[in-house]
Amino acid sequence: MNRRFLLKSLGAAAGFTALGAGGAALFLHQEKFGALPDEEDIRRFAASPHFRDDRFINLVPTPMSTGEGGTIRLWADFLLSKKTDTVPASPLPVSQINPASLPADRDTLQWYGHSSFFLRLHGLNILADPVFSLHASPVSFTTGAFPGTAVVQASDMPAIDWLFLSHDHWDHLDFPTISALRPKIRNVACGLGTGAHLRFWGFDRTRIHELDWHQSLDAGNGVSLTFLPGRHFSGRGLTRDKSLWGGMLLRSPDFSFLFSGDSGYGPHFRETGRQYGPVDLALLDCGQYDKNWHYVHMFPEEACQAAEELGARHFMPVHAGKFSIAYHTWYDPFRRALKASEGRAYQLLTPIIGQAVPLSKHIAPFPAWWESLVKDGAENGPERQKRQSRNRLPQQ
Repeated sequence: MNRRFLLKSLGAAAGFTALGAGGAALFLHQEKFGALPDEEDIRRFAASPHFRDDRFINLVPTPMSTGEGGTIRLWADFLLSKKTDTVPASPLPVSQINPASLPADRDTLQWYGHSSFFLRLHGLNILADPVFSLHASPVSFTTGAFPGTAVVQASDMPAIDWLFLSHDHWDHLDFPTISALRPKIRNVACGLGTGAHLRFWGFDRTRIHELDWHQSLDAGNGVSLTFLPGRHFSGRGLTRDKSLWGGMLLRSPDFSFLFSGDSGYGPHFRETGRQYGPVDLALLDCGQYDKNWHYVHMFPEEACQAAEELGARHFMPVHAGKFSIAYHTWYDPFRRALKASEGRAYQLLTPIIGQAVPLSKHIAPFPAWWESLVKDGAENGPERQKRQSRNRLPQQ
């Protein structure tokens, strides 16, 4: 190899690297990535005991990767390992009840798959982590919704008294959905720092209520909302932990409701139960788990344990049933939660997507609807393998 050829090759490589870096910069500057907190925000965050060295922290040490080789090995394993039945071979059963048609005087829950749900509680309309798009990713060719699970759109929703956002990951904070819903949203409750995205997307700052863990607000109609600790992380681009993640506790005169948001198992569940329990219904992170990121999502058995520690009368597994962002089968969270709930003090709830669940102190159980879809090899076939190969990115 002569010197002139070497210099040309090095120059070409440098050029391609620059083009790639420039393209990545342009990609990351798209509106859907949102915005980071500004200097005024950061000065405000300094008062939080959960903000240190310019970032938010968990209550206990929480490494993202628990496997050998760190993040690079995690990506390699994820992209190269064989996966089975992570996407349903046929559409899941759904109930397409228009949320605007639900009785205004009846407390009701509608789950839309993954962690999206709508609540009518004591006259308030509350929507949490809505992702109505057909993918939960910055690109349209990954993390696609399971066939048939897109049962609701922004146009179907009534006026929203409170939008709750647990954190800013793509499978919880969806730019197209939030943009379409914006005219219907009266107030937003979220963790510290998440408001920067919303302001960037045109929300009036007076409608945004950013909370630290254990901070509460009066939601109206005698309902209180408290932001609860979680064990997770945040970030939509290359930066992490610039906004705070967490769950939500709602208390009305007649009913108490808890949503964990994304969270690994930890001592915060027992402490939350001691401080705020018991609760009538707990929706807990119970999907997209793996030993390689064990600290940031719960295995079903851990979610069942957390439900007991919270003093939940009813437990509903969520963060499953719509997107595949892990290695496990799509039905594994439901099967394992059902088995691990045997003999527990709470009632397990497993409604289908879109089903209206009346909220009371005594909620009837639901059948194991997933079993009819996995009998007799129903989850085998080349089309399933094709869908699985293009349907995921490593876990957020």
